[in-house]
Order: sequence, then C-alpha cells, then structure tokens
Amino acid sequence: MSDVPRHGMIVDRRPNGGGVNGAVGSYIVLDDENQRYYGFDYRQIVTEGFRTIRTGERVRFHVSPERPDRAEFVIRLDQPDPSAYYR
Repeated sequence: MSDVPRHGMIVDRRPNGGGVNGAVGSYIVLDDENQRYYGFDYRQIVTEGFRTIRTGERVRFHVSPERPDRAEFVIRLDQPDPSAYYR
C-alpha cells in the first residue's frame, strides 16, 4: 500500500454487469494533485453498509503499489448527514 494518502473527485462510474442486478460498477477518481486518473471497484470502498460512491463526491485514497493505475482504500469525504435519511 502506498503510504501517501491522495485526495480526488469521482469523475465517472462505469457499470460492468456484475452483482445481483447487474449494477456493480467500476469508478474513476481524478487526483487533485497530479491530475491522474485511477480506477477502482466497490471492493476498495471503505465504509459500513452499502459500498457506493456518486460521481462528484470527494474521496481520500491510496495508489496500489502492485497496479499504479488503481486506487485502493477509498474513503468518502462528503458523508451525508444521516438525519436527512430519517425524517
């Protein structure tokens, strides 16, 4: 694992046909600092519950040492306020 956390924005989600309803997808994050694109799938999202991220959300991530074009340990920075879902 890369020791340097990166920050970026999710710029694309591409469905790949997996999952229960064929809705599992891969995501593309644009690095704030070097403007490179990194891909990842839902397995790299670190969260409780349903692992998903929306286009436009800000994230923190690490670059995979084995695959330098891939992001891993992706954490959403723009967490929604839970009270908005329980009204």
